[in-house]
Amino acid sequence: MKHGKKIAIIGSGNIGTAIYKGLINKNLSPEQFFLTRRQIDTLSEYKSEGAQISSDNNEAVKKSEIIILSVLPSQLKNILSEIKDNLDSSKILISVVTAYSISEIKTFIDNKCPVVLAMPNTALLVGESMTCMAADEGDNSALTLASEYFDLVGKVLKIPENLIGGATILAACGVAFFMRYIRAASQGGIQVGFHANDAQLIAAQTAKGASKLLLTTGNHPETEIDKVTTPMGCTIAGLNEMEHNGLSSALIKGIVTSYNELSRLK
Repeated sequence: MKHGKKIAIIGSGNIGTAIYKGLINKNLSPEQFFLTRRQIDTLSEYKSEGAQISSDNNEAVKKSEIIILSVLPSQLKNILSEIKDNLDSSKILISVVTAYSISEIKTFIDNKCPVVLAMPNTALLVGESMTCMAADEGDNSALTLASEYFDLVGKVLKIPENLIGGATILAACGVAFFMRYIRAASQGGIQVGFHANDAQLIAAQTAKGASKLLLTTGNHPETEIDKVTTPMGCTIAGLNEMEHNGLSSALIKGIVTSYNELSRLK
């Protein structure tokens, strides 16, 4: 398909601009985009590239075929109330806003257009997002179209709507969790003799390689672990020490705790 539709990103903060930059890096034209934010001076660099910028959400919606909502959960109701008169069945509304269901969003906009939930992460910027998406069964064509755009900036997994909350934690929050692991590994590298930049490079590239092994082979992590844990070796000694100190337990508890916080965000 040709990715030539006009796209409005309502709330062009960190995630919103990451979506824009990621798609631009995949050869979409800046002229296709209408970026909105209250403080539009923060978007001046994108205007110089050719994107339209404004603090007027209705203007953006009128001129666009795909509307991506990237605002705080506390702002969503007011934004939808503001723009709903300019929505119709020819448009697709993609929400990357945490904690709101499809039915809630459709109710706010009087069911004027298809709604797709998308939960990407900030790796959109480098074309490596994990984006989980859901839509009502009657909106499968909208889901297909939306997924084609997000597929340009990483991997897309279509899931039942009831799993979107879990995807928020595992994929979106997950970037921060893995960053913290890389930071800790880097600090360990410094302690055993590396300069900070070298330790970070080694840790980040090793994490990238480990991920690519799983994505390429489809193997279970333990299969790859077994390949480097020789009897009485240093790898198993380190792993066991980490587990004795709660590595896996801490990660699982952190994910579950984050998930339980979702209900407080509206």
